Amino acid sequence: MAVDSLKILIVDDEANIRKTLSFCLENSGHTVVAVSNFQDALMEASRQVFELAFVDLRLGTASGMDLIPALLAVTPWIKIIVITAYSSIESAVEAMRRGAADYLPKPFTPAQVELAARKILEMRNLEQKIERLQHDLEHLRPEIELSSESHSMQKAIALARQVAPTNATVLLRGESGTGKSLFARAIHAWSTRSQKPFGIVSCPSLSTELLESELFGHVKGAFTGAVRNNPGRIAACEGGTLFLDEIGDLPLSIQPKLLRFLQDREYEHVGDPATHKADVRILAATNADLDKAVQEGRFRQDLFYRLNVIQIAIPPLREHPEDIVPLAERFLLFFGRQKHHTFLGLTDEARDSLKRYPWPGNVRELQNAMERAAILCQTDRVGVEYLPDHPPPAPPIPGIGDPVSVEKIEELHIRSVLASSKSLQEAAETLGLDQATLWRRRKKYGI
Repeated sequence: MAVDSLKILIVDDEANIRKTLSFCLENSGHTVVAVSNFQDALMEASRQVFELAFVDLRLGTASGMDLIPALLAVTPWIKIIVITAYSSIESAVEAMRRGAADYLPKPFTPAQVELAARKILEMRNLEQKIERLQHDLEHLRPEIELSSESHSMQKAIALARQVAPTNATVLLRGESGTGKSLFARAIHAWSTRSQKPFGIVSCPSLSTELLESELFGHVKGAFTGAVRNNPGRIAACEGGTLFLDEIGDLPLSIQPKLLRFLQDREYEHVGDPATHKADVRILAATNADLDKAVQEGRFRQDLFYRLNVIQIAIPPLREHPEDIVPLAERFLLFFGRQKHHTFLGLTDEARDSLKRYPWPGNVRELQNAMERAAILCQTDRVGVEYLPDHPPPAPPIPGIGDPVSVEKIEELHIRSVLASSKSLQEAAETLGLDQATLWRRRKKYGI
């Protein structure tokens, strides 16, 4: 919930300024504490929680400029507005360099003071909103711990930990739903880049033109719809990690540009000949057979070699069945908390059913199954009746003239072609669609 007032500290050695500022800010609904010197300011900051401080640059024999880092050391979240009758560009720059949020020259009007405080209030509300959103995102989906009783999974996890501190490009290979994006996030979190941005680009989700812009950025007017400059995801991840999901669906026209970035860390925005450099680590993932794609000319061999510096093979869930029940119970606890229901676990029959089921959709399918069970089950233990015990039969494709909608025919046809194709590229070619359109159709029909 947004707040409409601040706890404010005023630090000024002139009594009239303290009185005027206090009156103005209290009249706007803020809570104010006013002091006259360096030592009292630090004492109050250590005793109370302030969100904003107005600090004069001249505090008798002391310097308000030195008070800025001292206040931030005591209360790192505080926003500081410098006030001074001896304003200059140099002092403003120095104040900002030391951590001030704004600069207000004397003499100032009550309206200017209110505006400055309102800006800080809006900034504080925005920061709190971002914190809440981050908290919500962390709790909207369960995070799977990278731990396992399986030798093959332990081997994959150990390799991920070993390569994480390096800058090596990593290629994650495995079926859909095995947790490739989780491995990518873990590698970033275990790396020295963990405090820098982590970005994701899904290669099949955009058209060739938009995907190139998403990766490398564009300048205004570079193409129809480019109404403003876009720095691109590479620039946004400076110092951090960029995860390219389903790299096997990367269009051929973009592949040499990605290869150049991997080799030289150089790239150009779409519509701009200027060369840019970036320090970004690339992680990639695919469920496609890239070796076959290289043989068929759909994927550049030199790019494959650059991506395949370190390869981590993530086994499908059916190959580490010892993890099925622990994962299921972890998901069950998570979804139980969401619906305010405490589950004691699974029945013995449910555990046996989970172990027998082949899980073609891997961990993602298991997660969805446990979410469904948590919604439907009203008892403390989830029984076998809430769990899948066999793959659902493939729906028959209706014939021409059958009483069904065109959309339904399209959905069933796409499902059938995907089931019989070895890759999304092959399915798209069979259907006569580009990969971005196929991705949108899959999203539309929940495939």
